[in-house]
Amino acid sequence: MAPPRIISLYTGAGGLDLGFEAAGFETVAAVEFDHDCCETVRANRPEWNIIERSIFDIPSEELMDVGGAKVGDIDLLIGGPPCQPFSKSGYWARGDSLRLDDPRASTLSAYLRVLRDVRPKAFVLENVEGLAYRGKDEGLQLLLSNIRKINRDTGSDYRPSIQVLNAADFGVPQLRERVFLIAARDGTQFRFPAPTHSAEPMLGYELHRTAWDAIADVPRDLTEDLAVKGKWARLLPSIPEGHNYLWHTDRMGGEPLFGWRRRFWSFLLKLAKDKPSWTVQAQPGPAVGPFHWENRRLSMRELCRIQTFPDDITLTGSRHAVQKQAGNAVPSLLAEVLGREIRVQLLGRPRLRRPLRLIPPRRTPVPSPERVLAVPREFLSLRGSHSAHPGTGQGFGAVARVRATA
Repeated sequence: MAPPRIISLYTGAGGLDLGFEAAGFETVAAVEFDHDCCETVRANRPEWNIIERSIFDIPSEELMDVGGAKVGDIDLLIGGPPCQPFSKSGYWARGDSLRLDDPRASTLSAYLRVLRDVRPKAFVLENVEGLAYRGKDEGLQLLLSNIRKINRDTGSDYRPSIQVLNAADFGVPQLRERVFLIAARDGTQFRFPAPTHSAEPMLGYELHRTAWDAIADVPRDLTEDLAVKGKWARLLPSIPEGHNYLWHTDRMGGEPLFGWRRRFWSFLLKLAKDKPSWTVQAQPGPAVGPFHWENRRLSMRELCRIQTFPDDITLTGSRHAVQKQAGNAVPSLLAEVLGREIRVQLLGRPRLRRPLRLIPPRRTPVPSPERVLAVPREFLSLRGSHSAHPGTGQGFGAVARVRATA
């Protein structure tokens, strides 16, 4: 039996596709606008037939032609439309997000246009959890309203199942939450798999996979410049594993250098060997983690491991391009878990009996945390009494914006 076929939108470096590949699917056509991502796909999976153009410039008929399919033939449409309008970083930067007023939100409509035209047997739409924030879920409501219209116009019966999943709860060595919409054309309701891993010992669950499980055996690539840059670089060794700048506030064990919650969470954030990685960022500033416990940036291979890409995948391009590709990707193991369920529940394929291909092995024993160094002298002038963040919309940036518009 031929493998179920995928058309992939907003493919990026292929995190979703690689997971579905591990679950027995085949990507026959893919769309991506970013050149570095396309070069990565061409270098690793040329058979995916990547189209390097904006989705707005690609007729659905071209996608089907490239994939060798007709309307209704494709088994699965997948994609994660760019998520900036609904991301937490948007809230941090502006106190709120532009959301549907942001022109990037129109990528949701482009996905729906392809869904209407291609009419796959099932679809997967992935996005940041902010898409479904209670009281601010206009993006989700737009999707559901348009899917109902597609059903009326085409005779389809897509009934999306919606759930926010934390990748760590399924064996990914990274705390990363994303919302998934999954539906079948014939109206079959998808049942999301139950979590298999937990942060604490629980009957029937494995413990979360850790950063040590993911990257302990990765050799150091001396050709990569992984040094931390910028004014805060020398402060990083004074922060213990698993902590961030909050260590240096009056509520923790370091020096009182900062006010409580006055900085964004990932500021000077460091991995702990015995816990999952924090969410890998796509466009971090020089002081934005997560950083390695050796007080450096993560290498390309380490980023791939944390995202559970297969080891035969290499991200191409500059350091900035590699970080962006990794940070924007869906953890491939999470896609493998979903793909194994979709093929059974929605496509009527036999259940795979083999173990998960992309789950990292357990690596024990886990070494002790690295030694914490003293705060360098140049930062001691920051010691003093610092006020805590006063609440949403009242921080330094928000107040400055209000004054500027008054």
